[in-house]
Amino acid sequence: MSNFVKLYTKEGEQLKGQPLSEYPRPLLKRDSYICLNGQWDFAVTKNADTAPVFDRTILVPFSPECMLSGIDEVFSQDSVIWYRTQFSLPLEFVKQRVILHFGAVDQQTKVYLNDSLIGEHSGGYSHFEFDITDYLQSNNTLTVRVVDRLDEHVFPYGKQCRKRGGMWYTPTSGIWQTVWLESVEEKYIHSIKIDTGSDWAKISVLGIDEGEVTVKTPTGDVSVPLNGGVADIKLENPRMWCPDDPYLYRFQITCPTDKIESYFALRTLEIKQVNGIPRLCLNGKPYFFHGLLDQGYYSDGLLTPASLKNYEQDILYAKKLHFNMLRKHIKVEPEIFYYACDRLGMIVFQDMVNNGHYSFIRDTALPTVGLLHLNDRLLHRNKATRKQFYTEMEQTVQQLYNHPCICYWTIFNEGWGQFCSTEAYHRLRKLDSSRFIDSASGWFMGGDTDVYSRHIYFKKVKLSKNKKPMVLSEFGGYSYKPEGHVFNTDQTYGYGKYNDRKEFVKALRELYSEQVVPLVEKGLCAAVYTQVSDVEDETNGLISFDRRFEKVLPEEFVDISNKLYESI
Repeated sequence: MSNFVKLYTKEGEQLKGQPLSEYPRPLLKRDSYICLNGQWDFAVTKNADTAPVFDRTILVPFSPECMLSGIDEVFSQDSVIWYRTQFSLPLEFVKQRVILHFGAVDQQTKVYLNDSLIGEHSGGYSHFEFDITDYLQSNNTLTVRVVDRLDEHVFPYGKQCRKRGGMWYTPTSGIWQTVWLESVEEKYIHSIKIDTGSDWAKISVLGIDEGEVTVKTPTGDVSVPLNGGVADIKLENPRMWCPDDPYLYRFQITCPTDKIESYFALRTLEIKQVNGIPRLCLNGKPYFFHGLLDQGYYSDGLLTPASLKNYEQDILYAKKLHFNMLRKHIKVEPEIFYYACDRLGMIVFQDMVNNGHYSFIRDTALPTVGLLHLNDRLLHRNKATRKQFYTEMEQTVQQLYNHPCICYWTIFNEGWGQFCSTEAYHRLRKLDSSRFIDSASGWFMGGDTDVYSRHIYFKKVKLSKNKKPMVLSEFGGYSYKPEGHVFNTDQTYGYGKYNDRKEFVKALRELYSEQVVPLVEKGLCAAVYTQVSDVEDETNGLISFDRRFEKVLPEEFVDISNKLYESI
């Protein structure tokens, strides 16, 4: 039996008060906000018909499987998880309507207020909300019932697995993002959609037709009317967003019955032929997207970090090494993560979250020995699986569309749940015409896509010239286990193992300088090293699972990063 060590981040060890109380929706911010995170009553029953006995407490928004929740237990697949909390609302808070928001709950949720069912939601990675005005009393009891079967044939699940180990991680059930309240007038801004170009922005508003949009620019405020729910903004002397200058244009929308704060950034993405080679371009120029795979798991909170600082630390560590991109791997983060990337200057390659059955033979073994093309129209033919994937792909795009840091969507990863990638590509293209799309990261290529995307772990990194921009979407994964910062002390999971930190750094430098850098002038446009941090058994991160040990120092790697940029 493996020896598992409980590892806390510094932020988790020092956690006090109300966790993750920052405003959770920075792209549509209003003054009205009550955070419901904190200690809730907790219970588990064997079926939905059994009345819960609330004999424990849990720290929301941490899932019961993680240490920070205070539960630290994985429940059986047929379990029903129950939450309960009480709240009352200050008189000055209540306007005409009160909205209850859930950042994300995994996986099938029913919500009750004062014993009345107010709504249901399915899917573990998307935001949802309910108007609770008609159910409110002076003192309120909020009850949440969650079922998480971790059914791979229906709902997207990512790296979660009840039998964790190797590249599979401890699952997350129930509430894992912020729960909060806001109050609005009868007529209010429900959502906004932001489209931008090199010197313009178009803001489309749902819920309000008339008002004014005021944009703060380096030379002063610019105000334009909101007509028919749309504001068209033209900007003089535009300042473009990029990792070296992540400039955000802050703006307000003011209406007779509502007022919100938000922001946008100007940046363009396109594919151009440069000296006969297809290149991914940012703001009109060829750009090398130098990235790290980012699973978004934390040693004490699993999918949920103890603090916003944990997100910022990961981003800033990558920037210290002169990386400019994170590939957010089959997980959708809360919006505060993408806001951190927007303002700190970190490009995101965003994966959709996979569902469907994983087969080691089909999805790993055969591609490793060369099976890279397969007719995916015949894969994962279950209609419910396909429908749910499309539903959650659309939700992901709608939820994250306004974040300028996101430059690239990945639909399918290494064949997991992959089906009809050409159809999926065109569905996604209709949802978003502005970003790059990688239909099949790793293998089972052949359908429509913007890039030629490969994963290479067990052999020398080689790519032949292609008609599409070449992306090395996963590689590396070298393992080094820093003593005292390792979750599984008995087993090691990685691609190449090193017992000495200096030997690990030397191997990493040689991998880039001898295999990756020479490919840039031949057409390589992006490279994603595995990975930001260790995750449970995986010890192939550049920082430890508890975020306390940096395996690579900036002075040991910055010159390699600069060579990549110089070669483009």
